[in-house]
Amino acid sequence: MSTADFEKRLTEKAAFVSDIIKTFLPKEEGYAAKVLEAMNYSLMAGGKRIRPIMMFESYRLFAGDLADDSVIKPFLAAIEMIHTYSLVHDDLPAMDNDEYRRGRKTTHAVYGAGMATLAGDGLLNYAFETAILGAMSGKELSDYDADTKNRYLAALNILATKAGVYGMVGGQCADIMAENSTDLSDSEKKDVLFYIDENKTGALIEASLMVGAVLGGADRLQVEKMEKIGSNVGIAFQIQDDILDIEGTLEELGKPIGSDEKNGKSTYVSLYGIESAKAKVKELTDEATKSLEDMNFDDSFLDELFQYMIYRKK
Repeated sequence: MSTADFEKRLTEKAAFVSDIIKTFLPKEEGYAAKVLEAMNYSLMAGGKRIRPIMMFESYRLFAGDLADDSVIKPFLAAIEMIHTYSLVHDDLPAMDNDEYRRGRKTTHAVYGAGMATLAGDGLLNYAFETAILGAMSGKELSDYDADTKNRYLAALNILATKAGVYGMVGGQCADIMAENSTDLSDSEKKDVLFYIDENKTGALIEASLMVGAVLGGADRLQVEKMEKIGSNVGIAFQIQDDILDIEGTLEELGKPIGSDEKNGKSTYVSLYGIESAKAKVKELTDEATKSLEDMNFDDSFLDELFQYMIYRKK
């Protein structure tokens, strides 16, 4: 299938996810109306919706003929809310200080830094309100062979852990601490960079694939395999983002290029060179594809998505 055909299908799936998210938007009313407006502005700013698409595709692969979209929809919305909150906070003046995201003004550029901070906080908490309500009202699922038999609790635990200090927030912490560091050896910088990419970017991709698998009926070992696939894809995705920060354009990316260099951040490009970075993207993605093949999912949309991400321009 051609790239154009795949992009058309990806766009359709992104629109499908966006329509689902709209059904979970909070009403902009009462004394908190302004922060709710900022939350909705951030959430509906567009974007590729990669994480909820991954979650949905993972769910459908494992659920098969037993798939019931009502089970996964609240979690699709929740993962995008968590991802969006992280972007809102990343863009703040105290962080990356970017004024454009997804082709339009960032939340702090429109609503101010204080309200943008609250919007991010609101999105994070509302994500769990949404997922918990989904778990409370969802249909009964089969037992899970892990620490809890309850698949909804397992999914919520994955979301919380991967979004928190042992996941994305931990990666963000390491990212800030590594900025402009001059006392680390190249070897230490590479170790820190791996931790950052594994957690800051990889954690939510891992969560997307794992939650979809858990709610779709996968066993513990299959969920662990999906976690490893998510790790590979997350790191590959971040390396590609580093590459695009050098080679991309504002028009393609919808945000300023060169922000990593401006903020003194170590990236795969700065530590390994751009050709080695590109080779690493392919290596990691091929490994993820092989793992899918081992589970007989090699002809899936997920497989196509991983391959497409190697060559993405935005």
